[in-house]
Amino acid sequence: MEDLDEIIAEFLVESHENLDQLDSDLVALEQDPASRQLLGSIFRTIHTIKGTTGFLEFGHLEALTHAGESLLSKLRDGELRLTAEITDALLTMVDAIRSLLAAIEATGQEGEPDHGALIATLTRLRQGGTAGPAAPSEPPQPRIPSSPPVGEIIVEHGGATPDDVSFAMTAQDVGDTRPIGEILVGQGSTTSGEVSLALEVQTERRSVADGSIRVEVERLDLLMRLMGELVLTRNQSVAHAAVSGDATMIRASTRLNVITRELQDVVLQMRMQPIDTLWNKLPRVVRDLSATCGKTVRLEMEGRETELDKTILEAVKDPLTHLVRNAVDHGIEPPEGRLAAGKEEQGLLLLRAFHEGGQVNIEIRDDGAGMDPSLIAAKALERGLVDAEQLARMNEREITNLIFLPGFSTASSVTNVSGRGVGMDVVKSNLEKIGGSVDVSSVVGAGTTFHVKIPLTLAIIPALTVVCAGDRYAIPTVNLAQLVRLEGEQGRASIELVSETPVYRLRGKLLPLVYLDRELGVSEPDSGERDRVLIAVLQVEDRRFGLVVDDILDTQEIVVKPLSSQLESIPVYAGATILGDGSVALILDIPALAQRANVLRAGRELARGAADHTDDDRPETRETLLVASVGQDRRIAIPLALVTRLEEFPAASIEHVGSRALVQYRDEILPLVHLAPVLEGAGMRGEDDVLAVVVCVTRGRSVGLVVDAILDIVEGGPPGRADLVGVGPIGTAVVQDRITELLDVEQSVRAADPRFYDAPTVPAGSRS
Repeated sequence: MEDLDEIIAEFLVESHENLDQLDSDLVALEQDPASRQLLGSIFRTIHTIKGTTGFLEFGHLEALTHAGESLLSKLRDGELRLTAEITDALLTMVDAIRSLLAAIEATGQEGEPDHGALIATLTRLRQGGTAGPAAPSEPPQPRIPSSPPVGEIIVEHGGATPDDVSFAMTAQDVGDTRPIGEILVGQGSTTSGEVSLALEVQTERRSVADGSIRVEVERLDLLMRLMGELVLTRNQSVAHAAVSGDATMIRASTRLNVITRELQDVVLQMRMQPIDTLWNKLPRVVRDLSATCGKTVRLEMEGRETELDKTILEAVKDPLTHLVRNAVDHGIEPPEGRLAAGKEEQGLLLLRAFHEGGQVNIEIRDDGAGMDPSLIAAKALERGLVDAEQLARMNEREITNLIFLPGFSTASSVTNVSGRGVGMDVVKSNLEKIGGSVDVSSVVGAGTTFHVKIPLTLAIIPALTVVCAGDRYAIPTVNLAQLVRLEGEQGRASIELVSETPVYRLRGKLLPLVYLDRELGVSEPDSGERDRVLIAVLQVEDRRFGLVVDDILDTQEIVVKPLSSQLESIPVYAGATILGDGSVALILDIPALAQRANVLRAGRELARGAADHTDDDRPETRETLLVASVGQDRRIAIPLALVTRLEEFPAASIEHVGSRALVQYRDEILPLVHLAPVLEGAGMRGEDDVLAVVVCVTRGRSVGLVVDAILDIVEGGPPGRADLVGVGPIGTAVVQDRITELLDVEQSVRAADPRFYDAPTVPAGSRS
């Protein structure tokens, strides 16, 4: 029944299975009364049913099973010998239990059955008496309304009248062998459609026991492996059909694709289990640990129904348990400490799970004392895990995440709970093995939150196929943020070097780049110049980096195969897969690749260098862009923090509206300001065939500064002297042994268009 409580439904399924086993074991025991194994199995089964009925408060069932258990206890201990009377009484008890289970399934209650005579018989037999001349009367079996006759269902749906059904049943009584539905159709009382609908309803209304089946995990694993092979075959069929161009083969492969996807969803759903199967063990862990630590902790859980693949659940069981133990041991203060801090005596530990972005997010949050970054930094420095120079470059969140380093611990003493400096690094490495990640955020005095992200399944994942040095590689789409394509000279000019790290400025932020061929050691000696640059923007934890590849193919579902022993020690590969044409592609381990290329640290440093500037920022920034204006003789420095792109536009693409020069750029109309007239105070010079443009953002508005040439990017130059009066430059500095003017971008734009910052941005598509 759909409205049955989940626990009761599970109890009914398990009890029906146990009763079927009891029937078989009792008959077998009658043939071999001395079998200790059969007696033990029967006793355990009855004991299990009795224990559950007591928990669910089914009094009649508990009394009946208790009487049977007491009799079986005498048989098991050898105080009684099995007789035909005892076997009959026990089998009658099994039938009576079935009757009660049917009543519970039909109504949710046991009803008011009378099993006094049967209980008395079982008690008398336990005491060594006989069953008496009369067999115990079996209570009437309740009719389960979940499987009514077809005629009754047709009447319920208005397809026929009760008189029509009675007439059809009378016809059956006098010898008509046709089903009642066929008789009703034949006499014109209903339609074949109504009969089909009634048959479907009757099939759906099966009992709880008949509606479920237990399957061994090994069979599910085998089914998943076969499903993976089917996905590979599907991919190959679709690829060959596309190449062949045969319409029949394309239709067949399309149909195979649809069926495979549906079957894959069903198989994956079969392996899914709610995370509550893992969480239901944690209340005991929290209770015992809080008692050991002398604390009082309230555990709350949200998202119990969030489902995960069984393999994933098994893999995250230990890491999550460790995080929970860590929160109770380290995070939540003792009662006296909480009271002194103005908190409630009882601490709160919240577990929250939810789906987001094709992953499962799990949060372990406590309202404890939080983590002190200064204490963490001191401990890391004391244990030699980082040096002072590295600490100086870290922000508070990065320092907090040092707890995941091997050997880190802030515990002052070693106990049976913590203090050995192992655990958090194992948590991180175990989660990363399954493609997951863990991050921590904390506020001193307010608490700590661990953020865990894990994939839904490991066997079949969506991935992007890329090409590098002629070989294909797969990138899990869970790490993929976007794709960027840069063409020709524009692509080469867009890539800059900052702190010896190649970067691309994407939407105003510096994106560190990793060249895949160089990291894998497969780059050609003359591969420095590229006609085009293809960048896969990847996400690792809270950082992004760009992976430069030779070509980008497509996304598809791939089957993850484990690596051979020769390759499993290489950290940048997470596995392998077979593509549609039968070739093998290695799956890139994106977090390991980022760590190997050291782009996470570079990304943090670049992020600090490209932090948002206020409107009164001046050119004292450490990085500046050098350009030439008014010919090659006048050098201008522009704050790099204001620069978003370096572009080249054909002169023919420039349009003029009144005195304004405009160009269509990225779905917007980009105003252009020629620096030469602004700086010289003269008219606009004749335009070249191609204009060099520096795209800047000030006050939230984009503007293109037209210059004669883009020269270089300089880091760490002197701030210069604010000794100039006039429009544009606000000072000078010696850069690369040349006097260079420091440009005030906002002032220059206002000089060209005083009302520029008063007008809204105009999308290109809105032009009339």
